[in-house]
Amino acid sequence: MSKRKIQETNLPVGECISQVQTILRERFCHQSLPERTEGMESQHKHLLELLKRTSDHGESNSVLIIGPRGGGKTMLLNCVLRDLLEVTDASKILLQVHLNGLLQTDDHVALKEITRQLHLENVVGDKVFGSFAENLVFLLDALKKGDRSNSRPVLFILDEFDLFAHHRNQTLLYNLLDVSQSAQTPIAVVGLTCRLDVLELLEKRVKSRFSHRQIHLLSSATFTHFLETATSQLSLPDDFPDDQFAQEWNANIKALWKDKSVKNALQRHFNSSKDLRSLHLLLMLMLSRVTVSKPFIQPADIIEASRCCMVDSKANVLHGLSILELCLIIAMKHLNDIYDGGPFNFHMVHNEFKKFLQRKSHSIHNFEKPVVIKAFEHLHELELIRSVEGSTAKIQREYQLMKLMLDHTQIMEALQKYPQCPTDVKQWAMSSFG
Repeated sequence: MSKRKIQETNLPVGECISQVQTILRERFCHQSLPERTEGMESQHKHLLELLKRTSDHGESNSVLIIGPRGGGKTMLLNCVLRDLLEVTDASKILLQVHLNGLLQTDDHVALKEITRQLHLENVVGDKVFGSFAENLVFLLDALKKGDRSNSRPVLFILDEFDLFAHHRNQTLLYNLLDVSQSAQTPIAVVGLTCRLDVLELLEKRVKSRFSHRQIHLLSSATFTHFLETATSQLSLPDDFPDDQFAQEWNANIKALWKDKSVKNALQRHFNSSKDLRSLHLLLMLMLSRVTVSKPFIQPADIIEASRCCMVDSKANVLHGLSILELCLIIAMKHLNDIYDGGPFNFHMVHNEFKKFLQRKSHSIHNFEKPVVIKAFEHLHELELIRSVEGSTAKIQREYQLMKLMLDHTQIMEALQKYPQCPTDVKQWAMSSFG
């Protein structure tokens, strides 16, 4: 009845669904900065003051923002930069250089990127520099104003900061922090990382030049806040073209969370990840199931979307293994049980497999040793097993110590879903002895 009414008096249902898809997909994929950083007020104030001192007074600073992935590090920094450029005239003088440890994999590439972002390619030209430090100082000197009395402040943002610590001699970090400690050019170095032990990665000479300022973002989200965020992200705005459809849509969203199965599915998702990006992925999967014939999100849509998000990739890899490779995984599982999770080598696994063949030779083909070695190596390539650190040097492949990267539950679940798995293999996996 309500659907017919919408079609007669307001926009057609198909048009409403199209508008909903456009508005919500835009919201999920192009996340706009919030007006204020909830729960991060003190961190926001601290970082804003630091960057203000650099842009307004030419004071050099260095700081690390540390927090889990998806914890809001980049959002916090972008909010601070937005506020800084609005309040002061920093937008006219402050230069920004954005580097990422995943992209700038060595110091030479990073220096070229700095030159490009500061628009100094013409200044550098074909000049040859004796060292990295000489090149960097030349770039910063080129930014000095006409009277040569002061320089434009530069903000260096190093995303994945811990990866820069793996560069040879940590030359980039050393020179940037060295300039920030000296009175040469006003620069601010802001590092973003998810590693709590990042300072332990720095060399002594680099660590001594770092200010040791750290801003920690620790997740304090509750499930109630998680539900409120999901509701606000799925709700339609007041200016939606069809008021009646918007009201029905928003009322349906609020009613959804009262369903016990929906609440359990969201609780599982919240327990595995409190990341806003993973929530957006879940909401996007829910939204993709909305059609003209089913214009509102149903509890079944949320449960199915949650199941897709929580899928175990390693268990899926097991479904594509051969029977031989599956038998080797089971042999490793038994060795894990016997040695309480200790490492194993190929010969131990092969002996376990041969014991099984002797008992059930009628159901499983007896494979030659080279074939078994090849299957074992394939499991290593798939990263279902990995070498124990320090065990690969000058040791034959058959004797290298390995560790199984699967737990008991993943193996048993994969066996239940494995197509046409021999009964003997299933029984062997469930037995308490090898």
